[in-house]
Amino acid sequence: MSNYLVGMEAAWLVRDVSAVDDAIGVAVSEAGKRLNDADMDYVEVDVGATGCPACGEPFDSAFLAAETALVGLVLEMTVFNADSTEHAERIAKSEVGGALRDVPLTVVDVQEEPE
Repeated sequence: MSNYLVGMEAAWLVRDVSAVDDAIGVAVSEAGKRLNDADMDYVEVDVGATGCPACGEPFDSAFLAAETALVGLVLEMTVFNADSTEHAERIAKSEVGGALRDVPLTVVDVQEEPE
């Protein structure tokens, strides 16, 4: 059995905001609060990055229209004693998905940690 670092992407909807920076702050704060309420303070929450289609430079994953924002969050957690990468994915999605109900969640990266 091994330990795995699992990275997930979540789509967070923020209403009644007028600036992208405000939307990012609200999204990270709300996600962190829901995870902490579920005693999951071991999950790291950060804003995702999207590559510019023209130049390839990364920028914050947030889109704002009509005072509503869609913010892409990156969530990372370590899964201990998993049988395989697939097993670690299922564990991470189950735990984080339980705390963040109704939030679209996708596993984007799984890395086995050195022993």
